[in-house]
Amino acid sequence: MTNVELGLPALPAKPYPEEVRARLAADAAELIGRYPVARSALLPLLHLVQAEEGFVSPTGIRFCAEQLDLTTAEVTAVATFYTMYRRRPAGKYHVGVCTNTLCAVLGGDQIFEELQEHLGIRNNETTADGEVSIEHIECNAACDYAPVVMVNWEFFDNQTPESARRLVDDLRAGREVRPTRGARLCGFKETARILAGFPDERPGANDESGAGGGPSLVGLRLARGEALPGSGGTRVVSPRQEEPDRPETGQHDTDRTETDRAEPDRAETNNAETGHQDHDHNDPGQEGTEA
Repeated sequence: MTNVELGLPALPAKPYPEEVRARLAADAAELIGRYPVARSALLPLLHLVQAEEGFVSPTGIRFCAEQLDLTTAEVTAVATFYTMYRRRPAGKYHVGVCTNTLCAVLGGDQIFEELQEHLGIRNNETTADGEVSIEHIECNAACDYAPVVMVNWEFFDNQTPESARRLVDDLRAGREVRPTRGARLCGFKETARILAGFPDERPGANDESGAGGGPSLVGLRLARGEALPGSGGTRVVSPRQEEPDRPETGQHDTDRTETDRAEPDRAETNNAETGHQDHDHNDPGQEGTEA
């Protein structure tokens, strides 16, 4: 029998070659220096080793553990918890299809099924040419653009099965594709290095990132009291610095709240029942005279 058949643990992972280890150790030292507690740098270090190999390998786990004085079990627990860390090599372009509720009902499930058939691979697999891998994502945090596909974590909004097939074909053919929002694409390894916390060295890439799109900012505009296009100028929420509009009905009404004006005056109703009359409306505690 072999050790695997006996269920014995595998031997420790091999270390990186010395040249690679020295280069990664310098990067790791920079990342660790940003945190008051060294182990807080584990997440960026996992992105760092993923940038080296295209996934988090046993060797990468060993490297992170050595840099942070952790056990490989502690590093593995984190690496397997977060889905952005791959356990097998990703393609140059990692395609994530959202199959969470809103994207799914708007076509995400169909997109994912058709892409698997079109590429000839299943979930978490990579095409033979190494160009494209595919993964179903629980949520891409872009419900206002559903259904959404991501390539190396850049957004491709409002997709259809046809547009998604065209997208992966263009990626495999080496044709330039541009995300709906955000910077132009780079490879999966380059993306992982940026996520580790190192600057994007491509000229102008940071300026391409932009801000939230129109659908994402609707709630903010409503909170500011702005009228949305097509609403006829109706504001759903008044600005925080501005009092709601009130009809000009005299001092008596302006001293009362909107709720007070919407309901019968309880004090007047009670006085009518008891025969009492207030001399001063602004002092409801003062007793009137008997009628």
